[in-house]
Amino acid sequence: MIKIESVTKRFPSITALDGVSLEIREKEFFGLLGPNGAGKSTLMNLLTGYLEPTAGSISIGGEFVNRNNLEVRKKIGFVPQSLALYDELSARENLEMFGKLFGLPKKLLRERIDERLKAVELFERRKDKVKTFSGGMKRRLNMIASLLHDPVLLLCDEPTVGVDPQSRNAIFDFLTALNEQGTTIIYTTHYMEEAEKLCNRVGIIDHGKIIALGTSDELMEMLPYEETIVIAKNPSTLQHKATFEEFGTLLEEDDHFELKPGNGFLLSKLFARVEEQGMRYQWIELHRPTLEALFLHLTGRRLRD
Repeated sequence: MIKIESVTKRFPSITALDGVSLEIREKEFFGLLGPNGAGKSTLMNLLTGYLEPTAGSISIGGEFVNRNNLEVRKKIGFVPQSLALYDELSARENLEMFGKLFGLPKKLLRERIDERLKAVELFERRKDKVKTFSGGMKRRLNMIASLLHDPVLLLCDEPTVGVDPQSRNAIFDFLTALNEQGTTIIYTTHYMEEAEKLCNRVGIIDHGKIIALGTSDELMEMLPYEETIVIAKNPSTLQHKATFEEFGTLLEEDDHFELKPGNGFLLSKLFARVEEQGMRYQWIELHRPTLEALFLHLTGRRLRD
């Protein structure tokens, strides 16, 4: 559905994107994961046609995206990082204004406003001014404002920044349901747990380049180890460092050890040794690899560095 071919975007002082190529399938929930300044927002602005690439091209359904192609831009909904709402207007008044910009008939617009407000649990606050809303409520309202024209593609640029856990979960549930109904979603984030929870595929971007692409399981296969054993650091476990080192590489952190399993590692053998030496099982946890670990492996730094 979406084809990004060798896209580069240069600004006077920086190259924000450097030869990015991606294909995103129809009805996919695609995550773009990377730290602040990696190029995520620049790519989103190119997808909307707000910015033009320095080189390369972007097409949606075979039509090239640019500022002048209004027909293809009508197929897109965009949820920006910065809130695009008017504090002195009510929730309903904000949505009515955005709906009129899309040229929606009054009756249809009213129906969609009520439907969307109920979907994000804001219907009871529809008459209240936006300035009385919490940050999470504003985020939810900002999101449905982008969906009044029923776009086939929704671009979400870090839509959960600064929101409370309840609003975050409401946003997750709403987007998951929307995707299940057939909307293609591109979701940028620097929270790896969001990408793992929501997305069918993930592209990891850093310094304007895509450095890894695939499903979570495919990306995890790029790591040189399958799992990490986390061991609490206390007087008892400190006595048995040599035992843990028999099973792989032992890294020492402030409050725990991390054991990277060696070749032929069997968890049953580790627990047998733990039992032999009288240690408690509660001090040992098996951790599955994460996208954070993959980012650290690929770049040598943590996602939020």
